[in-house]
Amino acid sequence: MKRFSLTAPATLALAVIATAACAAQPAPLPPNSATTQPMPPMPPAAGGSLPGVSNSAAPMPAPPNAGAPLPPPQARDNGPLDGTPATVSGVVRRFLINPDGDVDGMLLADNTLVRFPPHVGSQVASTISPGDAVNVSGFAQQPNGTLRASLISDTKSGRSIADQPPPADAQRLPRSLAGIGLVKLSAVGRVLRVTTAPRGESDGVLLADGTVIKLAPPAALQFANLLRPGTTIAAQGYGTRNRYGEALQATAFGTPGNLTTLYGNVPQ
Repeated sequence: MKRFSLTAPATLALAVIATAACAAQPAPLPPNSATTQPMPPMPPAAGGSLPGVSNSAAPMPAPPNAGAPLPPPQARDNGPLDGTPATVSGVVRRFLINPDGDVDGMLLADNTLVRFPPHVGSQVASTISPGDAVNVSGFAQQPNGTLRASLISDTKSGRSIADQPPPADAQRLPRSLAGIGLVKLSAVGRVLRVTTAPRGESDGVLLADGTVIKLAPPAALQFANLLRPGTTIAAQGYGTRNRYGEALQATAFGTPGNLTTLYGNVPQ
């Protein structure tokens, strides 16, 4: 793998760390629903006036069955993919990090991908080491079968780590300093797995050497033909390299020698 690094300005890094924001965005709305595009002007009410402004027009008649009870709400099918309860056992091959350098997953020897929140990562990494056998309980997320862990246990020591919310008084890095430590990185390699955001949309790849490349879900749609296991890809962006591995948020993505710039205002 070919890499190079250069300290990136914090403001530049903030412009490209888009995956987390995309993962947290509301689920896609069904066709004909309101979108994030500007709303068209409200149509005039009966009689030609705006809603809420009285006029001489006769009141609109009540719709048929206005007094009938409302039907029960229908279940949403565009929320987070909670998946089905599942348990796996295996040997930890390596930890995975996000572009900020936080441990947020691990790859087992059979290529099972286990994910957990970054605030749990430091506890997992201090309790478990690569080569340890673990039992993981959680929820299997489709379509790629990633396991979202709720409890991770070291089978030898018996120690367990549960996914719990961080303490209310936990210290957080000020937003103004987000991305201050990111460096410029590049990567070339074979796709081992495609990663997904909480609602199941593709948001990057895990390479065979453990490098994590993140893409904002809208950008990932441009490269559906490359987001497949076994494909050789190339990327440039900003992220972190530490003792656990390497991860970057892509600002350019494609195949070796044929990169597509994703953000026109970010130098490559």
